[in-house]
Amino acid sequence: MKRLFIAAALALVSLPTLAGTGKSFSFGEPAPAAKATRTVEVVLKDIAFEPRSLQVEAGETVRFVLINEGKLPHEFNLGDKAMHAQHQKEMISMQGKLFTAGMNHEGMDHGQMDHGAHGHDAANTVLLQPGQRAELTWTFRQSAPIEFACNVPGHYQAGMVGPLTIE
Repeated sequence: MKRLFIAAALALVSLPTLAGTGKSFSFGEPAPAAKATRTVEVVLKDIAFEPRSLQVEAGETVRFVLINEGKLPHEFNLGDKAMHAQHQKEMISMQGKLFTAGMNHEGMDHGQMDHGAHGHDAANTVLLQPGQRAELTWTFRQSAPIEFACNVPGHYQAGMVGPLTIE
């Protein structure tokens, strides 16, 4: 039964969290993949992204194809520095709750986390387990200083962050 629960949790974690609340951010909002005007592949390695920086145009809808080639779980999260700092606190808090339930971070299910209590909208985040592929499609509205980052505890601080320029 425990294996079934872990398998179900891992399957849910692999899904992009586009359902979210539909909330818009100052820099844009999630979009259906069919509206994408460009596809960009982003490889998540252990404590690195390839490419290291991204450029998009205001008004552009980009489909990000995310591939975790690392040996650790990684996250692709769009936001500004303050959003990443807040999300890192949430990740640590949620990880602690899961440890007390007998699970480790690899079993974390972003879809089942209480994002509302933390003021977090998961529509801008995808968590991938090692070897997983996922997608996130985003319409960028206006120029804003944002980053793409992994907010798994310690990964941002170790350099798993890159600038995303909206022109």
